Amino acid sequence: MKILIAISSKEYSKPTLQVGMWIAKAFNASVTIAYVGRKISAFATSDIGLAQESIAKWGIDRPGVRVLEWAFNYLADHKYFSAETIEAGFQKNTLIDRGKNRLELFLKGTFCEDVNLILRRGDIIPELRHEVHLGGYDITIIGGSKKRRMAHDLVQYIDSSIFVVNNFLPHQEYRLLQAVDDSKGTTKSLEYGSQVAKAFKLPVDVLTVSKRDTFGKGYMGAHKKALRTFEKVGTKPVSMLKIGDPVNTILETATKNHLIVMGISHLNPIIKLFKGSKPLNVMKKCSCLILIVK
Repeated sequence: MKILIAISSKEYSKPTLQVGMWIAKAFNASVTIAYVGRKISAFATSDIGLAQESIAKWGIDRPGVRVLEWAFNYLADHKYFSAETIEAGFQKNTLIDRGKNRLELFLKGTFCEDVNLILRRGDIIPELRHEVHLGGYDITIIGGSKKRRMAHDLVQYIDSSIFVVNNFLPHQEYRLLQAVDDSKGTTKSLEYGSQVAKAFKLPVDVLTVSKRDTFGKGYMGAHKKALRTFEKVGTKPVSMLKIGDPVNTILETATKNHLIVMGISHLNPIIKLFKGSKPLNVMKKCSCLILIVK
């Protein structure tokens, strides 16, 4: 598995980095930590030939490089790097210019082979979309504060699952709220949800919501399958069957100590425009952690 962690600044990105590395460790995943900074001038990005000049044109002490250095130090303090990498420290002069507004630093991890640091220049949505396309990431992890529109666009336009770190408290005792229906997206979301629950020993609530007064065969079959999936990984889930509007009911059920896991619909964009998307609508309004699986 490959995970992309998008950070913005050391003041606001610590929870994002913390959760991202916990998830990466649980899945034994390779990790890329990316910072997207303001695009520099056309003159500064011109091709000037020499490698050292190519690095210098980025401005080695620009804010983006300093944020990557902060991320390196955080990971080093928590022993996510090999001893040799920690001893060598953050070598900003070894950042490799890959062109197209992208700098890259490869590092040796402890629980996985690769921990990469990336600096990009440009608009954040297109740059993260390009990074996901280039790296083939399974999950993109972003901060939740003031990022709702960004999360919405990322879910719409990039080919990875999205984990939004809303109001994370490291000492909070969390529960996993697995939203289940009979859609195709539920199957993959169960794979992710069960593995997260197993890795972090989270208690689980399995929620299925029907707009009607009864639950059809498809909904009940999906609900029972979800219960069995969590039982197989050693968790005894709480079964929740509720009547009402799915989005409102999920939001009313979720508390600040829940991690919501939902599968994204693969409807045609025109159909989505008229029918809406439950995961996107929940994500817009929820104030807790949420993982939308694609």
